[in-house]
Amino acid sequence: MEARLNLFGNALAAKFLRQINAAGKTVSDSPLPASTQELVKIRASQINGCGFCLDMHTKDAAHAGETAVRLNMIAAWREAKVFTEAERAALELAEQGTRIADAAGGVTDEAWANAAKHYDEDQLAALVTLIAMINAYNRLNVIVQQPAGDYEPGMFG
Repeated sequence: MEARLNLFGNALAAKFLRQINAAGKTVSDSPLPASTQELVKIRASQINGCGFCLDMHTKDAAHAGETAVRLNMIAAWREAKVFTEAERAALELAEQGTRIADAAGGVTDEAWANAAKHYDEDQLAALVTLIAMINAYNRLNVIVQQPAGDYEPGMFG
């Protein structure tokens, strides 16, 4: 399987990716817990069917010490006892922020209020921008049918 377009080899796409990666560094360096960041990236990628991002973020999370049980339960987080209330709030916001087109009202006030109970303003800003960013990455990869399975933790820097 080969991608429809080489995002890494095309000069314009590579320039765009450098910019979005710089924005991603801002989020990864934020006070939002790294484990929460990975959970959010994985859940949005599951919803969007992005194999490339799922491969990357599940491997990165495992490499950082995330357990197989928690990784395997992300898709069923509502029924899983392995996530904190704060993580559940982040996952709910990620789902609603990813499925904007599926809900006439977008993100509910209840989901926002629940996230705001667990995260301060900087963490909320990081969470919102992270959700937007992973959705952008997912769309890029799904559109070009970026192959998945070869990612090794740390291979992009």
